[in-house]
Amino acid sequence: MCIAAFVWQSHSLYSLILFQNRDEYHNRPTKPMSWWEDHEIAGGRDEVGGGTWLGCSRKGKVAFVTNVLEPHEIPEAKSRGNLPLLFLQSTKSPKEFAEEIKAEAYRYNGFNLVVADISTKTMVYISNRTKGDHILIQEVPPGLHVLSNAELDSAWHKVQRLRLKFNEQLRIYGEGEIPEKAMVERLMRDHVKADESKLPHISSPDWEYNTSSVFVQFQTPLGCFGTRSTSVLTITKTGMVHFYETYLETGTWKEKTLSYFIE
Repeated sequence: MCIAAFVWQSHSLYSLILFQNRDEYHNRPTKPMSWWEDHEIAGGRDEVGGGTWLGCSRKGKVAFVTNVLEPHEIPEAKSRGNLPLLFLQSTKSPKEFAEEIKAEAYRYNGFNLVVADISTKTMVYISNRTKGDHILIQEVPPGLHVLSNAELDSAWHKVQRLRLKFNEQLRIYGEGEIPEKAMVERLMRDHVKADESKLPHISSPDWEYNTSSVFVQFQTPLGCFGTRSTSVLTITKTGMVHFYETYLETGTWKEKTLSYFIE
């Protein structure tokens, strides 16, 4: 399912501050964040679909995706994890890429995709599930945004809670450095679920309730489902990229980090 909160082009030290939880079945084969084979793209890897939920490139491109909650999904649809990868591998600008995938968007189940180019200070939000079923492409303005499994900056319970908590942390730390590990605990480990009246009433009530918190974990007939990893991606105004991930592996939480300058 996933949820991401990010500050874009509105902090004196950072061009981007991004926190993201990836929610998935615990038994789904996954590789933690690292450089991929060509050493041009960094991110985790879904070993079933072959794509990623969050990635960045040496050239300063960033992409992340979340699913859109729907009553039903198409089993033969293309993997949504390929979308960030396609952008990171392309030479297209965010706007050019968004226009390019419009023709293929119907081949995917519902997705929210955010693509950004740090060098041009451009970020674009793309969704193939909006009112009227048209493809939504919009430039993301500077500020704090939260993306879950509905539209960007929706009124969902966990979106509002995460926004509130993130704003509180930004007030505490002001324009200084972000203590990523402390903020992971304060922001991304929130287990508080929504009241029934605040659920979106799109799919199964049990599923909606159990996934209504920022941090998710519950048992299903297919195994344990929930937050598999939390990623923090920060990019300073000077082009320093710092990628931190804490991830669940065989029941134990582990950590990985990498840093580099945008080329």
